[in-house]
Amino acid sequence: MSGSASYRLLLGAVLAGMVTGVPQVSAQSAAQTVTLGPSGLPLPRFVSLKSGRVNSRIGPGLNYSVDWMYTKAGLPMEIVQEYDTWRKVRDADGAEGWVNQSLLSGKRTALITPWQRDKADHVKLLSEPDKDASVVALIEPGVMGTIKSCNGEWCEMTLGGHTGWLNQSQLWGAYPGEKVKD
Repeated sequence: MSGSASYRLLLGAVLAGMVTGVPQVSAQSAAQTVTLGPSGLPLPRFVSLKSGRVNSRIGPGLNYSVDWMYTKAGLPMEIVQEYDTWRKVRDADGAEGWVNQSLLSGKRTALITPWQRDKADHVKLLSEPDKDASVVALIEPGVMGTIKSCNGEWCEMTLGGHTGWLNQSQLWGAYPGEKVKD
């Protein structure tokens, strides 16, 4: 990639964070792992569902059949492709489908260790971004919370009325090394 193309990619990713409702992505993280979609926003990126009833279709349009209906507002989704006003999304289980952009929000949420749903281990929500910090709450795998911020290693989250810190590797909803600001 030429120097000017790298600069445009970096500048576009930084400017994308200035769009209302879309959290800022750090320039370093964006330059390393993100390309821009037709909307000018980074791909891939995490968003959440606005509504408690969202149809996922097999293609980008109303003429495509509904493959799945999501029934949980706030559920984190990863946008992996864009076409007109449609976004191809992936859920935490890896299922993909097309959702109209009007049903998606820039509000950042995450699932806690969804890959461990079948295990009884709880995840510790900590009072500080430090593995030795005091425990605020024990969280079951698969629980959804709201991301307040991420510093690239730790995310401050609100889960069930408790606010605390989780290591970013324990979340599905923020990329490793990604920095997120309100």
